[in-house]
Amino acid sequence: MRFHRLRAAALSPLVALAFAASAGTAVADTEINVGALRLASQAPTFIAFEKGYFKDEGLDVDLKFFEAANALSVAVAGGDVNYGTTSITGSLFNLAERGVVKVIAGSLSEDPKIPGAVILASKKAYDAGLTEPAKIAGHSFGATTAGSSFHYMLAEIAEKDGFPLDGVQLKPLQKIGAIVGAISTGQIDAWVIQPSIANKLLADGGAVKIGDYRDYDPDYQVTAVFTSTQIATDQRDQTEAFLRALSRGVKDYNAAFVDKTMDKPEVDALVDMVHKYVGTDTPVETFAPSLTEDSMRVNDGLALSVTSVAKQLEFLQKNDLVSHDVTVEMLVDPSYVTTR
Repeated sequence: MRFHRLRAAALSPLVALAFAASAGTAVADTEINVGALRLASQAPTFIAFEKGYFKDEGLDVDLKFFEAANALSVAVAGGDVNYGTTSITGSLFNLAERGVVKVIAGSLSEDPKIPGAVILASKKAYDAGLTEPAKIAGHSFGATTAGSSFHYMLAEIAEKDGFPLDGVQLKPLQKIGAIVGAISTGQIDAWVIQPSIANKLLADGGAVKIGDYRDYDPDYQVTAVFTSTQIATDQRDQTEAFLRALSRGVKDYNAAFVDKTMDKPEVDALVDMVHKYVGTDTPVETFAPSLTEDSMRVNDGLALSVTSVAKQLEFLQKNDLVSHDVTVEMLVDPSYVTTR
């Protein structure tokens, strides 16, 4: 399959930030709903909101919160939310087959140089011998739903370590919070999750690290930005403005929490902004390490790995979780950002 790259960088909506003011005028006072999960990985959205980057583009944003990727996907497809950032799932491909959603940009990704998702065993399972990913066979594994990103990551581990996927008991628990509780109490044996959540489980003694997911899938496009097909097709100025603003949030996030090139006072200010939405039940000093020490990279300029998207579709079709008629082109609109 062949995807065309974005038009020349000088005209790119994500790198031509000097044009932000004029673009903002084009969509002045436009009200939009942006869907989000209360996860540290969604910090760029919260930063862009708090620092006024959306307002700079003429966008009046109302944040809508969800507890799982599938619910957010359905909300975007139904028009209740205009844009969202979440994992690529079977639900998203099924909606794409119906022609109602489009992925328009990338977001969180594995980076071989940066600590990424952690493969965990419950303390109970670890003590009973689950000490490495290759031993997950015959155990239970936490997921939100079948066809979720967690299901995909399990499949990659199974393939690389040579055990049958159907030899693992997938436990769909719907919400991330429910999976956290299940692995902490030994109700499930294994899980894979971003370091901002994994490291808290490790510190609390609720789980034991048995591997790094980046060793299995170093180009994994963990999350992506998506919208309805109608908006992607008919509201280009608005969508470009949204992505410009979000890309500024990404730049701040990477500088502060991944590349460590931002001054401490600025970093502290960003932590405070994100803490308004994530980890609100803990003091900010307790929450801060989930950003300052445990952040994964978000793709610069919201670039998208179409190669990873295609690999995820292959998994879903191989396991009959989506129709074999679905194509990557049905899901991805490659005209907004750089793709690879």
